[in-house]
Amino acid sequence: MLHLRLIVPPDLREAVLGCLDDSVGVTHVAVLPGAAVRPAGDLVLCDVARESADEVLGELRATGLVERGAIDVSALDLTLSAAADEAERLAPGEGADALVWESVSEITHEESTLSWVFLAFLTIATMLAACGSVLDSAILIVGAMAVGPEFGPLAGLCVALVQRRARPAARSLNALVTGFLVAMALTVCFGLLMDALGLFSEARFDAARPNTSFIWQPDATSFVVAFLAGIAGLLSLTSAKAGTLVGVAISVTTVPAAANAAVALGYGKVAQFWGSSVQLLLNLLGIVLAGVLTLLVQEAGWAVIRRRRKRLGGRASANG
Repeated sequence: MLHLRLIVPPDLREAVLGCLDDSVGVTHVAVLPGAAVRPAGDLVLCDVARESADEVLGELRATGLVERGAIDVSALDLTLSAAADEAERLAPGEGADALVWESVSEITHEESTLSWVFLAFLTIATMLAACGSVLDSAILIVGAMAVGPEFGPLAGLCVALVQRRARPAARSLNALVTGFLVAMALTVCFGLLMDALGLFSEARFDAARPNTSFIWQPDATSFVVAFLAGIAGLLSLTSAKAGTLVGVAISVTTVPAAANAAVALGYGKVAQFWGSSVQLLLNLLGIVLAGVLTLLVQEAGWAVIRRRRKRLGGRASANG
């Protein structure tokens, strides 16, 4: 269940309450007249089954409540109520499978903005991966994958493409392109500094590295893994199972590929630079393609469920 806290101007009260009354999956509606001060209005509280949340939020937005009042949404960890159980039973589908566009858009907006923190995490992850690549350490490579924040902008790009919103797409692309360029440039300097200190060496970079050689030797499997990771990542966002993102992070080689390309560039190793760059592009394309397709399938599936529910509701009303 999700909890909604609404600040409703007096002239929108009837429309908002009508929307809540007509929506399947809404329960525990409480109205505190005149309780809101800024903006002024009524305070309306209610709970809604997650599988009905997207439709309810869309109808509330259509009343103009976002522009003149407020809609706050929070997750409820535990609800003991027969009314809540009935609301979830009447709502279409399963809550874990629900696609709540407002929630997904908000999460990806925060995660896909170019910021100093994003640049810092991506740069640190790339430098860690550079150490793992030169030292042929799979543990460091996995650690760098987990630290890398690049999945946020990738998910944001997928959402923006499905919603056909140019500005969020441009913001996500800017975070990805600028982030990787800055991280790789700084990692080139980092690699040269480590070489000057005797911690890296060109001979070690040229030597056989069986644990990490896959980074600059992409094949069809690279795209398949990225594609599967993209599906898992978007499912984890839409189903509110964010913990799965750690598994997604350590299954793709975007950051390690960028790191190996940076070190190779510093040493002038053209073959490894291009191989790593192709690996990076394959991973990025695979994740975006999978993410877009996953969102489209989910959107189409929920549209079918809603149409079926409305047909059944119409038949029930006719029979009644």
